[in-house]
Amino acid sequence: MTATDAATDTATDTDRVVQAAFARLARERSLTDLDRQIMTGFERLMLGRPEISDGTVTVTNICVEAGVSRASYYRSPVAAVVKELLAAPAVARPEVEELRAEISRLKKADRELRSEKAADIRELTATVTAYANHIQVLTLRNAELEEENRLLREKLEGTADNVTQLRDNHR
Repeated sequence: MTATDAATDTATDTDRVVQAAFARLARERSLTDLDRQIMTGFERLMLGRPEISDGTVTVTNICVEAGVSRASYYRSPVAAVVKELLAAPAVARPEVEELRAEISRLKKADRELRSEKAADIRELTATVTAYANHIQVLTLRNAELEEENRLLREKLEGTADNVTQLRDNHR
């Protein structure tokens, strides 16, 4: 089974659940044209086939797709059924919503990774600065020692008659 087949099966299952819920509502109550408009708009969104909105399943988009006001939506018995359907785990959200959720998750992960990377860079920069300071101190100390060594050699050369070099017995 391919991903497209799985998505089609999920959409078909969702459509069946939605249709069954709306059929139950129609048996229990007398539905108006406005109720049917809301049901049609909701079905379009759930099947991932919006005609007017961006495709997210929100009250605003249901109202836009149905061409009704929010007040009319909330007065309709369809609103309660829609709420039940959206809370039901058996009802899959349209692929668009799943992709948006995945985008949000990936953006959050990206922010976390960027934050970690920035912390690593700050830490490495501090380490490089500390090493640079140590190198500078050691370079200055090395220059001092070289100067001291040079002065001692000059002194030694100036007193060559008074100083006798000792033999190296360690060889």
